[in-house]
Amino acid sequence: MSLTNKTPLEIPALNGDNDNLGIVFFNIGIFLIILGLCMFIPVAVDINSHNPDWRVFALCGGLVTAIGGLLYLANKRNYKSLSVKQGFLITTTTWITIPLVGSLPFIFSDLDISFTDAFFEAISGVTTTGSTVLSGLDGMPPGILIWRSLLQWLGGVGIIVMGIAIMPLLKIGGMQLFRTEAFDVSENFIPRSTKLAASLSVLYVGLTTMCATALTLAGMTPFEAICHALTTISTGGFSTSDASIGHFDSAAIDYVISIFMVVGSIPFVLYLKLMHSGPKYVFCDQQVRGFLLVLASIIGPLSIYLYLNSDYNLANSFRYVVFNVISVITGTGYASTDYTLWGNLSAVIFFFIMFIGGCSGSTSCGIKIFRFQIMIITIKNYLKKYFYPNGIFVSKYNNHKVTDTVSSSVFVFIFLFFMSFIFISLCLILLGLDFKTAISGAGTALSNVGPGIGNVIGPAGNFETLPDTAKWVLSFAMLLGRLEILSVLVLMSTRFWKN
Repeated sequence: MSLTNKTPLEIPALNGDNDNLGIVFFNIGIFLIILGLCMFIPVAVDINSHNPDWRVFALCGGLVTAIGGLLYLANKRNYKSLSVKQGFLITTTTWITIPLVGSLPFIFSDLDISFTDAFFEAISGVTTTGSTVLSGLDGMPPGILIWRSLLQWLGGVGIIVMGIAIMPLLKIGGMQLFRTEAFDVSENFIPRSTKLAASLSVLYVGLTTMCATALTLAGMTPFEAICHALTTISTGGFSTSDASIGHFDSAAIDYVISIFMVVGSIPFVLYLKLMHSGPKYVFCDQQVRGFLLVLASIIGPLSIYLYLNSDYNLANSFRYVVFNVISVITGTGYASTDYTLWGNLSAVIFFFIMFIGGCSGSTSCGIKIFRFQIMIITIKNYLKKYFYPNGIFVSKYNNHKVTDTVSSSVFVFIFLFFMSFIFISLCLILLGLDFKTAISGAGTALSNVGPGIGNVIGPAGNFETLPDTAKWVLSFAMLLGRLEILSVLVLMSTRFWKN
């Protein structure tokens, strides 16, 4: 079936073939096996610290691994191709199943939290959002702390593979620009995608190890370094302390994490090219250049503003701005200080930059840099055609032609993103949240950032006091934002389910 000449929202109808669901359950089985085996890591950590929660993780890990194994064996076939419909189903069902299963240790541990809070914490982890309903992290069992970090780490590597493999196939929001030879709709799709996914996973583990080593040298304990390395490379933001990175009050730690947050927000395929062909591919990439330019253009002026309007010296002003701006733009969500206390201007800036996001093909989230770039290119091209009606203008992005389909996909995505933001904000206001909490909560959930703005869900607060209904709305928003909106909304179309 050809995927050309289709609008951004067109999808083929379901044929009623069992393979459509077979490959979905097959992939869910694989993810459950991985998730179940990872539960034995907290088992070892809790046993080492003599914490009885290891029994909960051991039981959950065995159960989840068994269920995943049964799904895998029952649906194991010689899959070689992947249809658009299967791509949509795999993407959404996987990201719903994993937080459901990942919430089990939170439910049965000694945390004494509701299913709503457990699911909220798990989906916040898997989507690498970083919003939390837990407090007292400093004295929490180490098994729970490492499990929160592992959820974000697994979600991060899943997002990388999805962003490189599935999203370009589904043509969501202009992602077709990033189709690679390894991920083509052909009979060799599954074997070739598996090979690249394995390479990316090895790279991901290597970068995580480098980050953990650097954080240990910067002053963290080995356990703290591992937890924060897992949530830094994944741009997730879960910490081992209620005060987040501010707990350490270390310039060295701030800068190490800042560097690796940027590393996690650059397309991971470029690192593979870097190892094979040198650094030119990284710095010649239009998206990376745009990302670094955005960071510099915000960090510079805001550092000066903070220096002139606070008691911080220039070095500390630069340090706090660098860390927190990178954290919010990349969607990591760490905080080294309460940046909402820097004044109204800084609060407004942090609210708007939470929508930006990092690069496509990374663990970062938000609208993504390339969409802003495509939007600017399209507007410039339109103005040229307006002034020179007979001129022929060809727009290119990273040596790829920017077609009308790509441009319309980007504009549709941005439109739907902000319509979703408005709708979720209104829902939260109707549920009794104040205006600042509602709009920042909607923004931080859709952009998968973590903390919002204000006293309730700001950098110094958390989401524990919100009503349960609001937490479910925000959980849906996290899923919607992480899966690029259309992946979820398209499942609500009746045409998708017609034979």
